[in-house]
Amino acid sequence: MIGPVDQGGSSVSGVLSTIGATPIVELTKLDPNSSVRIFAKLESHNPGGSIKDRSALEMLQERIRDGQLVPGKSTVIESSSGNLGIGLAQICAYHGIRFICVVDPRTNRQNIAIMRAYGAEVEVVTDVDPVSGEYLPVRIRRVRELVESITHAYCPNQYANPLNPRAHHSTVREILDALPTLDFVFCATSSCGTLRGCAEYLRRHQLPAQVVAVDALGSAIFGPPVGGRLIPGHGASVRPSLYADGLADQVIRVHDLDAIVGCRRLAAREAILAGGSSGAVVSALDVVRDRIPPGSTCALVFPDRGERYLDTIYNDDWVAMHFGDVAHLWKEPEMEAMSC
Repeated sequence: MIGPVDQGGSSVSGVLSTIGATPIVELTKLDPNSSVRIFAKLESHNPGGSIKDRSALEMLQERIRDGQLVPGKSTVIESSSGNLGIGLAQICAYHGIRFICVVDPRTNRQNIAIMRAYGAEVEVVTDVDPVSGEYLPVRIRRVRELVESITHAYCPNQYANPLNPRAHHSTVREILDALPTLDFVFCATSSCGTLRGCAEYLRRHQLPAQVVAVDALGSAIFGPPVGGRLIPGHGASVRPSLYADGLADQVIRVHDLDAIVGCRRLAAREAILAGGSSGAVVSALDVVRDRIPPGSTCALVFPDRGERYLDTIYNDDWVAMHFGDVAHLWKEPEMEAMSC
């Protein structure tokens, strides 16, 4: 079966043909009394489990097409906290291209195991940058070293590559195709690929929908970090080159605990097991809900699935260790009554 045609014009086959065209569902139980309609774009349905599959395909397919990447000869090297690494590992495995992913100790073991299952080589940096105290600058420096030392190496550089946001023109286009109207798009921000892609598409087509960027309090994207970050997936310790002033109509910065509460509420009320950045998006909607006109339609982009967070976000002991006894923040009243 011939797969869909990517934006560059070449056909995509096999499992890669299932990237994109993810489902969108209405969330009616998250807030039954809501005066706005809420829809979720479930990017966990991509074959690699996250929205980063779109970016990975766009960045690699273009280079395979122009001959810069040659199966059996080239090596792809990238820095990732997990999801992009998995997407790149899957595509490289399909095309027979060597892949090296540079991660840090915050990358969960399951993500590393998945990348290695696809045949990727995973290198973990353990030192932090002496200036910022963060791992990301060290990861990026290590990627540069590897690219310089390995022949026929290519770094997609998700933080600056314009193909990253271009991949997400289709994300927002799919949302627009599925909904009769669209007033707000909420998307988590890390490399700024999703944010920039959605904003570019909407403004190019002169569409009135507002873009709400969801960032972590411990992130440097929209200003100085406020505290650290425990949950990967949204936020960045260094402002990406893809960032530009004015991409977002609103910016909401979310605490790790609020992201956890959002995830737990999603699982309890909508039976959606989503990752930390999805929980952050849910919490961001709560922050601005009173400022959204009644009757509006909101699309929430949920970047990945929750199975990769079973040892953290969905682990009661881990949550209690870092945040104390906070289960009351997401427990349903009727469940609490039954446990008494």
